Order: sequence, then C-alpha cells, then structure tokens
Amino acid sequence: MIVMIAALLSVISAQASELPDIRAVEPDLSPPPMTEGDPQPGARVRQTAPEYEGTDVYHALYLPTDWRVGERYPVIVEYAGNGPYTNDYGDVCTGKVEDCSLGYGISGGEGFIWVCLPYVSADGQRNQLQWWGDVEATVAYCKRAVPRICGAYGGDPSKVVLTGFSRGSIACNFIGLHDDAIAALWCAFICHSHYDGVKAWPYEGSDRTSAMARLQRLGDRPQFISHEGSVDTTRDFLATAYPGGDFTFQPVPYRNHTDTWVLRDIPERDALRHWILDLLE
Repeated sequence: MIVMIAALLSVISAQASELPDIRAVEPDLSPPPMTEGDPQPGARVRQTAPEYEGTDVYHALYLPTDWRVGERYPVIVEYAGNGPYTNDYGDVCTGKVEDCSLGYGISGGEGFIWVCLPYVSADGQRNQLQWWGDVEATVAYCKRAVPRICGAYGGDPSKVVLTGFSRGSIACNFIGLHDDAIAALWCAFICHSHYDGVKAWPYEGSDRTSAMARLQRLGDRPQFISHEGSVDTTRDFLATAYPGGDFTFQPVPYRNHTDTWVLRDIPERDALRHWILDLLE
C-alpha cells in the first residue's frame, strides 16, 4: 500500500511539473496591505474582537471601494492556508490573515465586504498559523464575528460566502460545518486546493467518516471547488460522500499551490466570478 501511494504521488508530481507556472501571467490585482486604523472604503484593517483585547488574536476587515453607510453588501469570509509553507515552485503561504488573496481576487475590491478570520491558538493568545489550534475557540470567534461585522458595516447576513485556500479550503467544512449554528451562517462555499475528507491529515477528525458527518450540514447550498491541475480526486470523493450535492468543479491549469491565481485575468477567475454573481442575484 505504501509503495502504491508513493507511486501515485510521484505520478501526480510529474503531471503537475508539466503544467505552466502561474507567474507567467502578470497579476492585474494586488490586495491592499493590512493597516491599523478605522475601517474605510478600499482599506484592509486589523481588528481585535472585544473578547480578545490584550492578545495577539486578530482578523482583517476590508470594505469595498464602493462602500457607503446604510447600504447592504454581500460578505466573503476567508480562512488562510497553513504557514509557513514553501514548495519547489516558489509558492509561499504564511498562514496569516493579512496575506489571504481569494476574497480580493473574487471581488476585485468592489461590491463585497471581505473579512479574513483567524484560527485561535490553543492558549487563546495568538492566531494559529498551522492547522487548527483551539477548534472550539475558532468556531466561537467566527459565530460572533460574522453577525457583528454584518451589523456594523452593512453586511447582508443572507449573502455570506465562506472561502479558503489549502488549510482554509478544508476549513470550509471542518470549521464552517462544525455545528448547526456555524453552518447556518453561509449561503455558499468556495474551496480552493484540498477538501475536507479527501485525505487523512495529522489531526483528529480528518477521517472520511467524520468529514461525511459534517457534510450532512451542507444541505442544498452550492460549493465551487477548484484545485491546481485536477479536481478529480475531490469529485470522486463527493460522488460517494454526498451524491446529489450542488458542486461546481473547476480545475486551474497551473502547477502552483497558491491562492494568487485569482489576482490574474484568466478564464478560471472569470468562471468563479460568474458563479458567485449568478448565485447572489
């Protein structure tokens, strides 16, 4: 079995190396850096929840360039990948909320409130950069933050989309469908690169049985599922785990394990943008 898995991984790696590098396509977007200060249109600011004053736990909030007091906006909530991560292609993920890209690339900086939420460390003192830290604290943070941000900045609670890259993609179900209360926050999901239950990871609850139990909280809500190279492994898993689900599968024809593909004018970004706009009409 170990030999078979190693051989499969070797084939996958060889196939990935034959794909082009995403850096050959110049970006047309660059997310604004996270700054201190009050939220304002076009700025991404660091915020600390009242429950975590005095700690280094924080999230990043972006208000769109067309934000106006009294108007309503759909909301993209994003979870980061694992950090620190690098690979042979030069792809990097820090695991930090301020370095997320999906929400900005999806929206182009307009029309959506974008918030990148933390995973809370086991001691409750900082953002967790690898895996989950305190799962219950992370879930509780999200349950408070989403309605609080919607109430303060005009987010439409019926149009909140959860997204994430790599660890964050797994988090769409592992965190976002953790229990009935958090599952009820979302109208849809965008999962890029990896998927809860497809592969066993070094944490409790990564097995398929646990993932399939979480999937039962999805209901008929749609998920846009993308992956560098191929989405076949996730498609095959879901054909058994959740047949009849509302899934849109989008391979991204580049070798890179990165969320920065959405910062480039490529057909796959167009497909994602059309999907979310059709969803929220």
